[in-house]
Amino acid sequence: MTFLTFILAAVIGLVPAPVEYSPNTCHTSFKKAVASLEPWQREEAYRLTIKGKKVKIEALTDEGRFRASMSLEQLRALGELPQGTIFDYPRLRHRGLMIDESRSFHGLDFLKKQVDAMALLKLNVLHLHLDDSAGWRIESESYPGLPSADGLYYTKEQLRELVAYAAERYISVIPEVEMPGHSREVGQAYPETVCAPGSWDLCPGSEATYRLLESVLEEVMEVFPSELIHIGGDEASMENWGSCPRCRALMEREGYTSVKELQGYLVRRIEAFLRARGRRIIGWDEILDTGIPDGAVVQSWRGVSGGLKASALGHDVIMSPNSHLYLDYYQDLIRKEPRAVGELTSLRWVYGYEPLAEGMAPERLLGIQGNLWTELVPTAEHAEYMLYPRLFAIAETAWSPSSAKEWENFRLRARALMDVFRALGYNTFDMDTESDLARSGYRTFGEYEASGKK
Repeated sequence: MTFLTFILAAVIGLVPAPVEYSPNTCHTSFKKAVASLEPWQREEAYRLTIKGKKVKIEALTDEGRFRASMSLEQLRALGELPQGTIFDYPRLRHRGLMIDESRSFHGLDFLKKQVDAMALLKLNVLHLHLDDSAGWRIESESYPGLPSADGLYYTKEQLRELVAYAAERYISVIPEVEMPGHSREVGQAYPETVCAPGSWDLCPGSEATYRLLESVLEEVMEVFPSELIHIGGDEASMENWGSCPRCRALMEREGYTSVKELQGYLVRRIEAFLRARGRRIIGWDEILDTGIPDGAVVQSWRGVSGGLKASALGHDVIMSPNSHLYLDYYQDLIRKEPRAVGELTSLRWVYGYEPLAEGMAPERLLGIQGNLWTELVPTAEHAEYMLYPRLFAIAETAWSPSSAKEWENFRLRARALMDVFRALGYNTFDMDTESDLARSGYRTFGEYEASGKK
């Protein structure tokens, strides 16, 4: 692929931009065209030929045909079908979005609506953060006291419906059951699973903890067929473990000298439980600090260092650095935006993220993922405002070739797609009122002024 073929592809207006576009009909066989791709790329590859009023789709799989149909749908919504041939396939295999349903519960219709948007953008993983101290949001028959007292939680039937709905659009739904931190709501319902009343963390020395986690995970696996199961692993305080008799007994039995090793014990035990059932764990990058099991996938959120370390150790990695891909951060000036967290993370800043630029081993990079935490995002409308159009940028980084990304061209395409999303009923950030600072791609006025690009 050359820079020229990518620029031609970008001209036709799709987000994410396809790999190649030619105004002419291609005569090379499709099987030959995809022969050099990785097997997972061939699964999603397609060729879309438009000649007059005739449209021809070529793909090796139904998934590839579906990706082509999403390009066609987007082109029609943009108002014009370009004559010629689009040849396309993904850059990364994991192209994801995480939605935190614990802190703000948005409901099944909202999630289905976001799945539709993801399909249009060729994203293929929806990660659901289903429990946290703010609330447990999934039905449990084995531990019925877990679902939130406010009654806002998903039944298994609803989640099966969501999984099926997403699967029809070739999107995998990955559940997250948080452990051992962020678990105050579990301890309130089942005190035998924590070291002390009100504890933030589960007790790794209590067998009751493992009975609960294993029972709940069995139920989760009945609902979610995904190979990957997220087990959290971040921000455990460990503050009660050193004084807990059960934890001290476990440390003595295992020869541990630090309470941090207790988290590694819990993670390895749960990993073995899931591996025996044909599943594979994902953990936030803190699991690197406490003894990571072989085969675990690391999701790097504290910047990029966790991903680089995991890659060097031979672990597969999903990059979600809060420096670029946290969608609860401000996307424009504080004075003009709803309350948010973090530094300025504008559309241009998100688009500038390159997951391989920091020395990541390409063979270990599964993909990237945007994360929407919802402490300050109480409504569905607010959630969409934080997602779009920044999710457009994440989709392009995950799907399109990295060598020819070009901001001004992307912005034009994103602006046109913003109108399409609004017509479809999504509440988007207004690109027309974006500040000069946000458009500049800098995070502070000082950096912007120093650049001399005012």
